[in-house]
Amino acid sequence: MPEPLADERAFLGELIGDRAGAWDLAGELPLDLLHKAGARGLLCAQVPASFGGLGATSQDNGEFTAYAGSLDSSLRSIMTSQGIVAYTVQRFGDRAQRRHYLAELTSGKLAGVGFSEPGAGSDLSSMETSIEPDGDGFVVNGEKKWLTGARYADYLLILGRNGDAAAAAMIPVDSPGLEIDLVADPMGCRAAGHANVRFTGIRLPASAVLGGGGQSLPMLFTTALSYGRMSIAWGCAGIIRACLQAAGTHTRNRTQGGVALAEHQLVRRHLAELLIAEQTSTRICEHASRSWDSGSPDMAVMAVLAKHTSAGHAAGSAATAVQLLGSAGAQDGHVVARAYRDAKLMELIEGSNEICQLILAEHALSITG
Repeated sequence: MPEPLADERAFLGELIGDRAGAWDLAGELPLDLLHKAGARGLLCAQVPASFGGLGATSQDNGEFTAYAGSLDSSLRSIMTSQGIVAYTVQRFGDRAQRRHYLAELTSGKLAGVGFSEPGAGSDLSSMETSIEPDGDGFVVNGEKKWLTGARYADYLLILGRNGDAAAAAMIPVDSPGLEIDLVADPMGCRAAGHANVRFTGIRLPASAVLGGGGQSLPMLFTTALSYGRMSIAWGCAGIIRACLQAAGTHTRNRTQGGVALAEHQLVRRHLAELLIAEQTSTRICEHASRSWDSGSPDMAVMAVLAKHTSAGHAAGSAATAVQLLGSAGAQDGHVVARAYRDAKLMELIEGSNEICQLILAEHALSITG
């Protein structure tokens, strides 16, 4: 039976090749690569075929995302952002908006998404960005931090307040009143085009605000974040796979005391831990994807569980891989050096470890009450 998205996987592998380390050092992805991947629908593979996408299941897109994550977490981060935007449009946009924006996002246009603000991260009640009606359109004012992909984007999907409710707006990056300030020297995913963005009196037509606005703030954020958490979880499984591959290759070929490193018992313990981490993360991601594809009521919390577990295992696995490779893996740009920085960032974004634990504790109480 052919592997789902096998042709797309091969295409992505050829696009990336062995250049991820150089992109990491340069802090930039080739724009033509992003356009090629976007035009093939690879950056948001779960968009239904009826809207120009590949129509992948969460399971199939997850494995594809893991493959991307094993090669380059910066590119995988772009996939996560593009996928969040597409999924949010799919869930909250009207028919005309879905038809227009999803066609754009699967034909080469790029998009970033803005959640966090200088004074508001996980605390939604502190969010100040406003998307308010004005005449026959809307006006956007505010500021967002750490928008992945903003450097390359054609659109920014911005979530903000609309009176007592919430709204999500698709803002073209050439809109008057929009300022993009690139994040200098980010610790992880250095080539993902992170930026801080300010909005000053940006005027938008009503067609740019998904579903006319007025959504529940928690529902809007949870929906968008759930897709992001799933994507990050699978991407972290890919990071672990890259670390396992690098560690296995190195310890088989590097000798110490006249024998291969892999023959030393303490080294073997580390290799076993890497395998356990990869298998644990993969199985939890598979379970979360099954929940997603079946529309389970628990799909959002399973996405949190998968993201929290995989990010933690990725951070630990990257540290283990660096330990095993020693100086060989301690050079910037090396796959395990990138993994060490990238994986730590995954423990912070789309809900920090602590936020994930609070959500999971609440779920534990709900099923044991």
